[in-house]
Amino acid sequence: MPREHRPRGNVRVLLAEDQGMMRGALALLLGMEPDIEVVARLGRGDTIVDAALTHRPDVALLDIELPGLSGLDAAALLRDEVPECRVLILTTFGRPGYLRRAMEAGAAGFLVKDGPVEELAAAIRRVLTGETVIDPALAAAALAAGPDPLTPRERDVLTASADGATVADVAARLHLSESTVRNYLSAAIGKTGTRNRTEALSEARTRGWL
Repeated sequence: MPREHRPRGNVRVLLAEDQGMMRGALALLLGMEPDIEVVARLGRGDTIVDAALTHRPDVALLDIELPGLSGLDAAALLRDEVPECRVLILTTFGRPGYLRRAMEAGAAGFLVKDGPVEELAAAIRRVLTGETVIDPALAAAALAAGPDPLTPRERDVLTASADGATVADVAARLHLSESTVRNYLSAAIGKTGTRNRTEALSEARTRGWL
């Protein structure tokens, strides 16, 4: 169980969302709560850790799809750099694989964006008491989906080939031999039940494994 954290005054929230309108709306709605203060609004993932070190939020509310660095990767960095900050992942992508990765990164909660702001505010307060808050439907889907079958290297190779890179390009990028890259791609294709690396990449993304 993460360390209990109860701030004496307002709950300080860092908000990272790449869509400006959504970011502004969330900040406005959360700011209307009597005990919540949005101390930082960010549009990029690679600014999260520096902003957290500056503003020392109690909770970081992170989208997954952020330019520069994903919210999942930022959550893992916050766990190491600002361990007193609790992380809530808030996303439109309710994919079981994302939930598992969020929990592995140390997130205290995972919610989808279509819920009412009152539930979000309640979740912020709950994670500060040490609770883990997960959207119930997504939790059930994650259990039904089972674990991610891809190894870290298989994920790396699929991700590196996302822009249409050749096997030689991927090998050079990841400092691997071409035969090793082919082996990883073949394994990923087999595990995703697809016919080629393009389909494997699409399936892995759909399931939230990448």
